[in-house]
Amino acid sequence: MKIIILSVCAVLMLFFSACMRDQVRSFIPGTYVNQAGSEFSKASDTLVIEAGSNNRYLIQRKTGFNRIHSGKIGKREYETEVWMAVYDEQAKILKETRRGKELVFDASAGTLRISSRVYKKIN
Repeated sequence: MKIIILSVCAVLMLFFSACMRDQVRSFIPGTYVNQAGSEFSKASDTLVIEAGSNNRYLIQRKTGFNRIHSGKIGKREYETEVWMAVYDEQAKILKETRRGKELVFDASAGTLRISSRVYKKIN
């Protein structure tokens, strides 16, 4: 009887750990936004993350910003970057391949964190 109970507990633990792993992975694709500002500029960042094959992801970063000089806001400027990242199954994070940035996801809060910047998932 004890063996049956232990077996059932082991199967349940494996099931729940698999569900948690899939929960993070299934949360990753989507669009994330962040806004930041200082006395020198104000900016909005958009990250669009698409799943590829073999734990690889394509990330498009689109930034719009206004420089502030002598208290006056300048015209809107734009930049676009394309990143590649690999999903680390043990750490449950994306690692950007060129600069080594770590993208940490919190599915329950609907957020993505890169260093100190927090992005909100909008879809």
